[in-house]
Amino acid sequence: MTDMNAVQIRAPGGPEVLEPCRRPRPRPAPGEVLIRVAAAGVNRPDIVQREGHYDPPPGASDLPGLEVSGEVAALGEGVDGFAIGERVCALLAGGGYAEYVVAPGPQVLPVPDGVDMVGAAALPETVFTVWSNLCDRVRLASGERLLVHGGASGIGTTAIQLATALGARVLATAGSAAKVELCERLGAERAINYREEDFVEVVASVTGGAGVDVILDMVGGDYLPRNIRCLATEGRHVSIAFLRGPKVELNFMRVMLKRLTLTGSTLRARSVEEKGAIARQVRSKVWPLVADGRVRPVIDACFDLADAADAHRRMDAPDHAGKVVLTMGGC
Repeated sequence: MTDMNAVQIRAPGGPEVLEPCRRPRPRPAPGEVLIRVAAAGVNRPDIVQREGHYDPPPGASDLPGLEVSGEVAALGEGVDGFAIGERVCALLAGGGYAEYVVAPGPQVLPVPDGVDMVGAAALPETVFTVWSNLCDRVRLASGERLLVHGGASGIGTTAIQLATALGARVLATAGSAAKVELCERLGAERAINYREEDFVEVVASVTGGAGVDVILDMVGGDYLPRNIRCLATEGRHVSIAFLRGPKVELNFMRVMLKRLTLTGSTLRARSVEEKGAIARQVRSKVWPLVADGRVRPVIDACFDLADAADAHRRMDAPDHAGKVVLTMGGC
């Protein structure tokens, strides 16, 4: 079997544990698509996996990488709708840090018009996450107010653009003046530098005390009680990560009095059928917004595959904003 270049996690630890390696090139099983990878997105779950806190689901590759772009190299039995050589991007459960990867057919999408391979690799993980949480779980509606924490992150930049395109009014938090400017350039009505302002006070001021209808939160921890204070009556709170920890003490009286909904989700461990359903919605509802420029990947930096450790270091840099991408042949 032909080998390929890849990057593996030698042992749990810092970026230095990412090392180039040779692995057998995968073959597509029935229902799978083999992709010759052009670029792979780098996401926060990759870092958590590298640190030893996020094992791949059963049957998934041990290589990191949850999204790629590239060309169809082979089709497994029963896969139709794709042609050899077609430009595609895909959501993965792992394996993206490699020259080739297999993906379930339902999780593979054509590259949207007007998007290059670097941009396409930055789309699946963030778009699937944002769409499934804002539109499926909490049904953000046109005219509603949304607060996005981490507005300058890959998830945040996608959420601001998609929510704005859907007619919502967006507030966002970010950690520097440059990131605040980026959030507002992408469509946020008001971005809040959380290092200089209390986002609870700003939300109250901007909304006249009414609060926001929806909060997309990836911070967790002690942000949750403060988020509850920001929510309007009948507000919805959706958690997708917990950078400040998964546990918090919460006074549920506020939740009950405001009739709030608290929910959350993860994406990686969901079934192929569930991810395929999200993919169909993304293709019909989001890809047209990407093609006409209303939703675009924000690229922070690009690295060669062999420099994956530097890409992870960039993810932790204080001025990092948008997506970090690995490529197989230069940026």
